[in-house]
Amino acid sequence: PSRARAGDSRAGFRRAADEQSPAVPQGLIRAARKSGQLNLAGRGLGEVPQHVWRINLDTPEEAHQNLSFGAADRWWEQTDLTKLILASNQLQCLSEDIRLLPALTVLDVHDNQLTSLPSALGQLENLQKLDVSHNKLKSIPEELLQLSHLKSLLLQHNELSHLPDGFGQLVSLEELDLSNNHLTDIPTGFALLINLVRLNLACNQLKNLPADISAMKSLRQLDCTKNYLETVPSELATMASLEQLYLRKNKLRSLPELPSCKLLKELHAGENQIEILNAENLKHLNSLSVLELRDNKIKSVPEEITLLQKLERLDLANNDISRLPYTLGNLSQLKFLALEGNPLRTIRRDLLQKGTQELLKYLRSRIQDDTTSPSEEPPVTAMTLPSESRINTHAITTLKLLEYSEKQAAVIPDDVFDAVRSNPVTSVNFSKNQLPAVPPRIVELKDSVCDVNFGFNKISSVSLELCTLHKLTHLDIRFVMSVGLPFPVTRFHASLNQPSVAVEYLHLEDVSNGGEACVQITAHLCLSRTLLLEGNPFRTPRAAILAKGTAAVLEYLRSRIPT
Repeated sequence: PSRARAGDSRAGFRRAADEQSPAVPQGLIRAARKSGQLNLAGRGLGEVPQHVWRINLDTPEEAHQNLSFGAADRWWEQTDLTKLILASNQLQCLSEDIRLLPALTVLDVHDNQLTSLPSALGQLENLQKLDVSHNKLKSIPEELLQLSHLKSLLLQHNELSHLPDGFGQLVSLEELDLSNNHLTDIPTGFALLINLVRLNLACNQLKNLPADISAMKSLRQLDCTKNYLETVPSELATMASLEQLYLRKNKLRSLPELPSCKLLKELHAGENQIEILNAENLKHLNSLSVLELRDNKIKSVPEEITLLQKLERLDLANNDISRLPYTLGNLSQLKFLALEGNPLRTIRRDLLQKGTQELLKYLRSRIQDDTTSPSEEPPVTAMTLPSESRINTHAITTLKLLEYSEKQAAVIPDDVFDAVRSNPVTSVNFSKNQLPAVPPRIVELKDSVCDVNFGFNKISSVSLELCTLHKLTHLDIRFVMSVGLPFPVTRFHASLNQPSVAVEYLHLEDVSNGGEACVQITAHLCLSRTLLLEGNPFRTPRAAILAKGTAAVLEYLRSRIPT
């Protein structure tokens, strides 16, 4: 008997009727016959009572009790049920009797305990919205693919590991949410979903996207957050309707180039492994209002970012950015700029804490302070990208920056120095080249330059030319070959106006007196506010002393100066 009862589709109805369960009050049923809508959300249902499935088939109980023909009691003038909400109950399955509700356009069973769906779903040919999210579904019945009028399918927060190959048959779909499942790939039939507007694939295990995803010409929102994507198919660049693209928490090493995405308003690519932000990644995104790149490994921001004149939010927090283009201040629509967690050199920390508007005001002031003499070359126009010319004259005249980095050059060409002319250049960046020595013509900048970067070169010694740079306050010689100072350090130190030299990742020659060279050189930097030495294979000072910070290191060094 118990077995028969468990398989009896009317069991729920009998129990509800016999026990007069308040879970589905008759008042709701009567109202649903008139409105065509029945909301049974949050009623603790373990199964759906049979009279719910048969709501439009069985003669209502009140027909036998009320012989009145008043307009309010015309029970025979009922409306077919079109909307059924069973959300937030304890349903473990849905009866095949759901086929008795062929007029349904909306079925919402989210937040239950469903492990499967009835094949009879495929008979609900009028269904337009199906929400089965937040359940325990491991698969989708093939019959569901017969729902040719379905516009919204919500499957998020289930246990799906694969999708049926014929998914493209759902040609009317406009919204598809597959987030928070266990999907490892996307069936190629997705290309047929040409009416899809919103696609959410977040929080799955996808390693790549099919190239034919570009066939979704109506797609406006694509969310691939928290997957294992290392690249994005180049075909994505042709999706002209795309407005929002979420690529956060993946394994991307670069941003995709999106030349045809003229309508793209939001690009979210934080928490990836992006190192380089190329001009090509940015210059076509004229409609972009949100650019989120936090928690990456970006080292520099190209001036092309100032072409994004509609930008309202720019998040660059927690990267490796040391310098910003001052022309960022010209982004008139920018309301939020996040820069915390970057080793910025040209912007004081207290300025960063004053908020976006104060920061933009400061950046603009640095542009306005620059002057251009009539004899100079005309500045680079907005139509010419600074990165396209060999020498960035715009950076020289506007940013006071002489830039010739990442060229793998063994020498700095003369025309680089010639381009400076009478401009008061304050920063020099010759990093990431193959320079064997400090360029002699650096002395021509002695009256203005205060920040010099020779990092990542093959310089074997620092020459006397640096002594002439009497405004030098920051010298970066990280990861050069083997640096020794062949001149009296006292002379070098005496030439500095401000005692704030930062020597970062300095590899010192280990000469015959075994580590004493380190002591002799750095002991004369005792007035420095910051001395950064981590990443060096020092024998002295010991690691324990280095760990105590600048003051402890300098005190140790002073104690080792010969008297």
